[in-house]
Amino acid sequence: MPAAKPVRLGVNVLASGRHDAAWKTLPDAAGLSSNIDAFIRIAKVAERGKIDALFLADGPGGLVDEAFHRPWRALDPITLLSALSQVTERIGLVATTSTIFGHPYVVARQIATLDHISKGRAAWNIITSQSPVALAAYGLDQGFDQEERYRRASEFAEIVTGLWDSLPNAAIIADHASNVFVDERALRPIDIQGKHFRTKGSLSAPVGPQGRPVIFQAGQSEDSKAFGARYADALFTGQRVIEGGRKFYSDVKALARANGRNADDLLVMPGLFPIVGGTEQEALQRKANLDAGLDLAFLHGELARHFALDPDDLPLDEILPFQRIEAAEPRVPIASRWPRKQILSEAVTYGWTARQAALSNIIGGHRMVVGAPEQIAADILHWIDTGAADGFNLNIDVQTSGLEDIVDHVIPILQKAGRFRTDYTGQTLRHHLGLAHYVDPRDVEPVRHVGTAA
Repeated sequence: MPAAKPVRLGVNVLASGRHDAAWKTLPDAAGLSSNIDAFIRIAKVAERGKIDALFLADGPGGLVDEAFHRPWRALDPITLLSALSQVTERIGLVATTSTIFGHPYVVARQIATLDHISKGRAAWNIITSQSPVALAAYGLDQGFDQEERYRRASEFAEIVTGLWDSLPNAAIIADHASNVFVDERALRPIDIQGKHFRTKGSLSAPVGPQGRPVIFQAGQSEDSKAFGARYADALFTGQRVIEGGRKFYSDVKALARANGRNADDLLVMPGLFPIVGGTEQEALQRKANLDAGLDLAFLHGELARHFALDPDDLPLDEILPFQRIEAAEPRVPIASRWPRKQILSEAVTYGWTARQAALSNIIGGHRMVVGAPEQIAADILHWIDTGAADGFNLNIDVQTSGLEDIVDHVIPILQKAGRFRTDYTGQTLRHHLGLAHYVDPRDVEPVRHVGTAA
């Protein structure tokens, strides 16, 4: 029998935690979003649990409505992860940047630098989002349509990956006798003249400790899946119902094979929001205590916005009016389409009221599991063993207590089952994730068969 798949786990890092009311339970809430000590505590707990990676999402631009009701992502992810790389030793560091803004040369250099200073633990999470506040911050009057967004993203990724390969370590000869430090003949400069970007030359940073940093990609659309199957090593996605998770998993694995890749080299890691208690009842009480601090009126308004309706159209304690919601679908803004789809996937399945749907909106596109450690571990293994995931990106309710519950009570169950490491066995993030060290195809010797000419 083949060995059971190992579980891959990342942590989506917010200083307060992912629950909207988490900040109300913590001291010095006003300073949390920019408190480096808070992030260091999270990183150290996660590394103690031998977790694969810290994941920093990002939304470029100014404050959005949500930020007026909950802590936001205040710090630049690459700069913050650079700081965390110096207080950790093994855990991976995943930085998010958008392909809509900025230039790929800058991103290539930033991520390559992070990979070197962390000794091979860096990853780039590609997003293509273009929110109104981001467009305004960058001085753009309008964004790109779906097709153009992914054409731009492809050019961006081609330049970044080409630059990562452009200065092989073998080119740095530091030869005293000839007074040559870099052998120009060994460089692999790129010359890409695209519609959106033009870049010519080599990166100043040499090939890193992983051969190439890990590439994550976030998204769920058909275009996103096709893009991820071509460029990414791992996919972040929101899947709240297991049947949808299995379909997504099957689709992207097939797309990877269609791109000539081994499907096992493309990991699928949906978001998961666990709330853990010593017993199921304790976990439910923990959730209830947190939910009591929520701004229900705000969440109700957010739900209505995702459905392109008014709050009055969604009486809190009545079953959602699915026909009215479907009729309003053409008016749904782009940014609300995925949250809408994910909320409806559960609302239709379980017959939710508007109140239940509004409360579920604190987790965005991610699935919540509430229970004892044994229940959380069993759920994780069920999704992995039935073809819905290779691992999960964990959203922690309250930091660091929720993460400590995972590290001290859930992970030991996975370890006892032989499904999660008891210690890091390598240095790089590629090694943690079971991905091979990247080797430039130009460095692979062609296979020569007996009897053929040299």
